[in-house]
Amino acid sequence: MSWKEMDVMSIREEFVQLGMQKGSNIRMLCRRYEISSRTAYKWIQRYKQGGKSGLADRSKRPERSPKRTAEKMEQLVLQKREETGWGGRKIARVLRDEKQENVPHPNTITDILRRNGKISVDESQKHTTWQRYEREQPNELWQMDFKGHFGMLQGRCHPLTLLDDHSRFCLGLRACGDETMETLRPHLASIFRLYGLPLAILCDNGGPWGSGSPHLELTRLTVWLIRLGIRVTHGRPSHPQTQGKDERFHRTLKAEVLQGSAFADLEDCQRHFDPFRERYNLVRPHEALGMDTPGQHYQPSPLPFPEVLPPVEYDHGQIVRKVQSRGIIYFKNREFRVGKALQGQSVRLCSTEVDGCFDVFFCTTKVDQINFAVQP
Repeated sequence: MSWKEMDVMSIREEFVQLGMQKGSNIRMLCRRYEISSRTAYKWIQRYKQGGKSGLADRSKRPERSPKRTAEKMEQLVLQKREETGWGGRKIARVLRDEKQENVPHPNTITDILRRNGKISVDESQKHTTWQRYEREQPNELWQMDFKGHFGMLQGRCHPLTLLDDHSRFCLGLRACGDETMETLRPHLASIFRLYGLPLAILCDNGGPWGSGSPHLELTRLTVWLIRLGIRVTHGRPSHPQTQGKDERFHRTLKAEVLQGSAFADLEDCQRHFDPFRERYNLVRPHEALGMDTPGQHYQPSPLPFPEVLPPVEYDHGQIVRKVQSRGIIYFKNREFRVGKALQGQSVRLCSTEVDGCFDVFFCTTKVDQINFAVQP
């Protein structure tokens, strides 16, 4: 990836937080972020000494007074609230991470916010603690979805979001003009190049992730993901809570970026998305993570993105058929539909315990079942 001038500080911070994780592969990170190991260790050392401010050019770093009066601290709390909309616990954690002195207890910060009319008792009582299941390791599962599209002065924006299930780390937040394979694939490829490949991705049942009735069929996008070795799973129909972490991320995105805002075009959207993603990953404490940030719990995947797709290969002796036009295969003088997106690909057939029934696999993914007992 290229280090654009406007993104230098956020990329430096993301790199060092990932590099400081226990067991991180610094050499792999250097390749992904296209920097030398000397530069990498320099930024890590500076970050350990001075936090995020240590990553700035030292000649431009302003001097700060170590003294903080109660009035100045209260104004700082209100400023953080105005910038983020966060509550007492998150603001307290961020102020400590910024190495501010004499940071009040989170309850005191909440009192400051309430005293200044920033939160109400009724609003505080709406928030409850939820117990959520999460994967044990980063990159075991990513959640992918589109935030509902919205109008701009020029066209519509369809925000693409990818979230790591274990750490809540936002791997991608991209302003897309539509939800087609042609638009998505370059975005996903650039994300895979930087963070590596997950073991699985969870999507909903709509396009471009799935299509067809009465059962879900692969799309050209999911065929590509499976070719990369990624297991694609789908949430239960009409159950958005299956992708609860991504849905919660959408609520935060709406509250902190989209609500009450007007955007000119996709580039304008992306200019707002990028700093929000940085803040969400590296600054904003997450209650489900013990008030850590997602960046403190995420490590890139060791599985690299292949620039050339690996061939589809099956073991010798297996029943293999090539998918013809209209997504059909021919087997024992019968015609069966297995999905139009598989046209030109090879699938294997595996007999089941039921006589005349065969499971159809594309790579390692079961895509259908054919039954000779069912009349054509």
